[in-house]
Amino acid sequence: MAEGTQLPPHLLAYWSAGGKGGAEIQWGISGDFDRCITLVQEAVTKGGNAPLGDRTIKGLCATLHKINTGASPGHAAGEK
Repeated sequence: MAEGTQLPPHLLAYWSAGGKGGAEIQWGISGDFDRCITLVQEAVTKGGNAPLGDRTIKGLCATLHKINTGASPGHAAGEK
């Protein structure tokens, strides 16, 4: 995500630890970044929309990872 870009509050709530999407991602458990990419892409393309570009989806999930775990992907406590 570009610096200064903000995720809409309803999407942040959904994909955060307390939301339904965040519960599926299981933040802080190994594989969470990859699960984020898969689940967010599924949600984006569900209505027939084009998937997010590689850089965009990885940036979005890296941002969500840092918000939810306090660390970059692969560096949160509990991740291997």
